Amino acid sequence: MRRTTNVFRSSRSMRHARHGSIITWSAVTLVAVMGFTALAVDVGFMAQTKAQMQAAADGSVLSAGLELLNGWGTGKVLTSQQVDSTGRSAAQVVAVTYRLGEQAAAYLDTTRDVRFGQRTKSTNGAWVETWGATPYNIVEVTIHRDQPLAGDVATRGDQELPLFFARAMGNKTAALIAKATATLSPGGGFYIPPGSGLTCPLLPLAIDEASWDDLILNGVGSDSYKYNSNGTVTGAADGIKEISMYPGSNASLPSGNRGTVDIGSSGNSTADLSRQIRFGPNEADLAYFGGRVQIPASGLLALNGDTGLSAGIKDDLAAIIGQPRAIPVFRSVSGPGNNATYQICKFVGIRVLYVKLTGSPSQKTVIVQPAPVFDGTIISTTGAMQPDSIMASLKLIH
Repeated sequence: MRRTTNVFRSSRSMRHARHGSIITWSAVTLVAVMGFTALAVDVGFMAQTKAQMQAAADGSVLSAGLELLNGWGTGKVLTSQQVDSTGRSAAQVVAVTYRLGEQAAAYLDTTRDVRFGQRTKSTNGAWVETWGATPYNIVEVTIHRDQPLAGDVATRGDQELPLFFARAMGNKTAALIAKATATLSPGGGFYIPPGSGLTCPLLPLAIDEASWDDLILNGVGSDSYKYNSNGTVTGAADGIKEISMYPGSNASLPSGNRGTVDIGSSGNSTADLSRQIRFGPNEADLAYFGGRVQIPASGLLALNGDTGLSAGIKDDLAAIIGQPRAIPVFRSVSGPGNNATYQICKFVGIRVLYVKLTGSPSQKTVIVQPAPVFDGTIISTTGAMQPDSIMASLKLIH
């Protein structure tokens, strides 16, 4: 009996030992599971907040970037200082609409977190970003959640992100940061999505490259008209040189030279020209070119046209005075009258300031000045921005 009792006691001891081991391993496993769960919760919270920060940065930089459009080029209507001021304010207005983690609104220090500059191409083809250089064509916004915990958290949403369970392992916060950069992109043509019902801001009037480049690069032109911020034009200087679209003065070109081009059928009537001047070419017009009017890789786009301007479009041109439009610039033209063929090398932005197409030929004139032109129908190119570039939609590059 004594021996049997010892066996029973030994069996009970082994069972107790096993139970103790199970409890110990269960406790260890539970701690590990809780640790991984805590880690997953905090990592998920960090990832969610980082995504929110990036969305805030993207939205803010695009809002600030809209101010770049009116501050670029020979015909800009905003100074660099105005672009800087209005751009920073626009970025902040958008930033506060985004939630960041436990904060109801993103925090943006407009002095620290927004910067403007110029993006150019070097001689070897590499892009160079020079911050602070004017005129601006690039903007960057940084959203912070990486500042030390100090001050009033309720008014400083850029402080480090507080964590939940990682505190038990000594990690109370996480430092996060998100950046976004947007730039202007030059346009090389126009495209209207099928069925969109859109029109593009292209005037069917052409000007020769030599005269246009003299205006842009050499400042050859008059300054007798002023474009006002309310969209009106008055008879006063505004610092932006002007050029007469007609009559042309380039003796090396055929008689009449500068004139209208056919954006669509080569049989465009005066009614077609009037419609395109007032409202822009439509999808049906661009269908004649396969859906888009674009400078090809060869560098020249051939368009049929008609040398000279008809008095039949004077009221239409007068109706768009002050409004930004794009026009084609031709390198050469061959053929007389309505058999002319224009070799288009680029599209540039202008606004019409004055129109007179009645009376003697010496009295006729259409005066324009360079102007910023940007539109969703403009096709972007990979080249660098030029002082007379038309502009496609803003592009996020970082």
